[in-house]
Amino acid sequence: MNLLTRDVPPRSAWALEQAGLHPLLARLYAARGVQSKDELDDALNLLLPPSGMLGTTAAAQLLADALTQNKRLCVVADYDCDGATACAVAVRGLRMLGAQHVSYLVPDRVVDGYGLTPPIAQRVHAQGADVLITVDNGIASVAGVQAAQALGLQVLVTDHHLPGSELPAAEVIVNPNQPGCSFASKSMAGVGVMFYVLLALRAELRQRGVFDAHHQPRLDALLPLVALGTVADVVKLDANNRRLVAQGLRRVRSGALPPGMTALMRAAGRETSKATTFDFGFALGPRINAAGRLADMTLGIECLLTDDAGRADALAKQLDAINRERRVIEGDMRDMAMEMAESLFDEGDEPPPAICVFDPDFHEGVVGIVASRIKDKLHRPTFVFAASSAPGKEHELKGSGRSIAGFHLRDALDLVAKRAPGVLLRFGGHAMAAGCTIAEEHLDLFEETLNQVALEWLDAATLQRRLETDGPLPAEYRRVDLVEMLQNEVWGQGFAPPVFCEEIEVVSQRLVGEKHLSLKMKHQGQAVEGIWFGRTEPLPARVKLAYRLDADEWQGQKRVRFLVEGADL
Repeated sequence: MNLLTRDVPPRSAWALEQAGLHPLLARLYAARGVQSKDELDDALNLLLPPSGMLGTTAAAQLLADALTQNKRLCVVADYDCDGATACAVAVRGLRMLGAQHVSYLVPDRVVDGYGLTPPIAQRVHAQGADVLITVDNGIASVAGVQAAQALGLQVLVTDHHLPGSELPAAEVIVNPNQPGCSFASKSMAGVGVMFYVLLALRAELRQRGVFDAHHQPRLDALLPLVALGTVADVVKLDANNRRLVAQGLRRVRSGALPPGMTALMRAAGRETSKATTFDFGFALGPRINAAGRLADMTLGIECLLTDDAGRADALAKQLDAINRERRVIEGDMRDMAMEMAESLFDEGDEPPPAICVFDPDFHEGVVGIVASRIKDKLHRPTFVFAASSAPGKEHELKGSGRSIAGFHLRDALDLVAKRAPGVLLRFGGHAMAAGCTIAEEHLDLFEETLNQVALEWLDAATLQRRLETDGPLPAEYRRVDLVEMLQNEVWGQGFAPPVFCEEIEVVSQRLVGEKHLSLKMKHQGQAVEGIWFGRTEPLPARVKLAYRLDADEWQGQKRVRFLVEGADL
């Protein structure tokens, strides 16, 4: 692994320190492109205005008319954490703004597949809805929107995914990534887009005299959900997303969060008063996602919607149990898939440019996580396929892919579709994650075509595993209070958490749990404990390590430990 040290522009670091930031934070922020303290101001009034996002004004007018006419609204969600939080924000927010009839429907991953399909439109119509609102999906649902409109439904699409060559003919589309939208934050999650629609709707209702600035619903109560969905969907934390997450975290820490989030934090053994972005991404997000992977995402959405603490607790415990089951299934699948991936090349050789694995016993709910694990280990774009369990679709394979920096996965699938017409029945996604459906008979052709694209696009530099670090940690900063200071900041995709790097003496090492390396080390001559999760091979006595800081408790005393991320071996 190539360990790189981020440049720290001295002028920026000096300006931030002069503005009152801790010297360590000043250095870390400067290395991430922050030039002044103003950029770190997370005040709500600094959020980009909703009017700047194409479609929000028209969406607000459509929804305000629907509320005035007491129309029935139905939200069509997605079955991941972003979709679940976006659905909860939509339902809660519309009710706060006066909607009398709001329901939701979430597709079943196995039976329905992704997005607004014609059968989903039929079910929404059968429920008696007048207006269909998509959250975190819909930009690719050309046939679904057409079917909904043919049934007399008005359709509002809110999404953040990249559009295909044809846009659906919905009444209104709100998506910062649609053609013609000049909104500065292209990285907003689906939940953030829906939150913006609600802000625009509230402004429209003010204009119509329904509310005034002093007497209007406090939509900021929805920010904990917005923050959770934004972090869990691993979108880039640009300045606008960081503000949304910071505001949500602040409310969570003060106890102003939905009962379902409180219950999920408790189920994960976390304290709301000390909540971090790490908790959102690795504790709450997986528990909500597990419902969509193995059961029914309705469980996750209901947990986020209920105001009954007892019911929230029961649902959170159920989600926790499903997540434990997911871990077992994933562990078995990961081991099997990893063996298959490693069998594609001889020991000592480089892996192929792209990895594709399939087994009839794979569970389609966990293919994405397994693809991510293989990608992390082999540093190659990876697709894992499972047989579809939808009735009548047994001959189809559903694949989930994860990519490496420098290889745009959705664009790669687009090129595969052009070079091998008919192979991809459906596809969509982002640069780093995408999904597709193919006929089983076309698996070899898909693999061959994807590998050809990868061979052309990937150069030696892209294939070199790199980890950006923040250089050495001064010994005086190896303190519990500074670890906690760092953990309180907003880190995530595109605004990476601090990773320090330097040569360290390994005093002793042993395996724990058969798959983790527990380390006793000397950092600048002083003893420190560490652990490298997922590593079993021993380290040399002196080694350049990249590590994150953590604080754990030992015999009633808090101490700093290093979480090793990589080594220059």
